[in-house]
Amino acid sequence: MKRFVIAITGASGVCYGKRLFDCLKSQAEVHVIISERGVELLNIELGLKPSYFKGKNVTLHKTTKINTSIASGSFHVDGMVIVPASMGTIGRVAAGVSGNLIERVADVMLKEKRKLILVPREAPLSTIHLKNLLALDQAGALILPASPGFYQQQNTVESLVDFVVARIIDQLGGEHDLMPPYKV
Repeated sequence: MKRFVIAITGASGVCYGKRLFDCLKSQAEVHVIISERGVELLNIELGLKPSYFKGKNVTLHKTTKINTSIASGSFHVDGMVIVPASMGTIGRVAAGVSGNLIERVADVMLKEKRKLILVPREAPLSTIHLKNLLALDQAGALILPASPGFYQQQNTVESLVDFVVARIIDQLGGEHDLMPPYKV
């Protein structure tokens, strides 16, 4: 069974993290980390509490507990997705600062050359944001902006969210039926 980490940070767009969790929880071992601001946004945007992220093969971690299995390179993880990824988190990861569990696990993913996917949800982007994203790309992270396509004739917010989540799951090598492959 594959093992993934989903981190939800303080950027708007927690619906992406929730939908990714809903899709992965039945097919993988999932470790979830939610920042303090991510907890606030779960409540504001979706009316959810962190307790939503429970289930078989699911572990919910505290951001303050850095001394945990997923913070070690010896604990194999098939991929980590920070979704949504706040620019503060992106900046700290780009600088190699590990002040909480999300940043530490991201640092481990980079140093171990494992899959790290960052889903920024911010607009517009400043030069600082762009430099941080470039640094992370050069360090081996995959930058996958929350930018849905419209060629599948998505006509609901849910279908736009599914478009982005399908791209994330494709990058993780997981299974989904969120949208058919593009055909001309």
